[in-house]
Amino acid sequence: MHAFTQRNRVCRTRAFSLVEIVIALMLIGLLVLAVYSAIISGMGTMRMARENLRATQILLEKMEALRLYSWTQLNPGFIPTTFIANYDVNSSSTTSGILYSGEVTIADAATGTTYTDDMKRVTVRVTWKTGAINRSREMTTYVCRSGLQNYVY
Repeated sequence: MHAFTQRNRVCRTRAFSLVEIVIALMLIGLLVLAVYSAIISGMGTMRMARENLRATQILLEKMEALRLYSWTQLNPGFIPTTFIANYDVNSSSTTSGILYSGEVTIADAATGTTYTDDMKRVTVRVTWKTGAINRSREMTTYVCRSGLQNYVY
């Protein structure tokens, strides 16, 4: 009987108690939760960065298109003042995905100088929604009558 109780004590000291197992499982659960949160946060950050990049691409596209217009075409009425662009450049659908709504404002440049009549201020603004958050970006430039190029053949 003496050998059995000694072996029983040895087995008892080698095994984990229920409290130790519960604490170990809680630590593993916290670790998994932290990794999962980091992955979700990283994916959200990447999504917002992609949306910002696409908004910048749309703004640059509209600004670069101004180079192709003559001075007389820069009057309101010739250039559309509103537009809709899709997040996916290969999709023509305006019913799915993220849609960017934009507006182009062409106004006289109020510079207070003698060449004010020969300048216009062009502002392109893009708005979109990320979930329930309204987001927007805008770009402004000045266009001069003598600064436009006539390189369109």
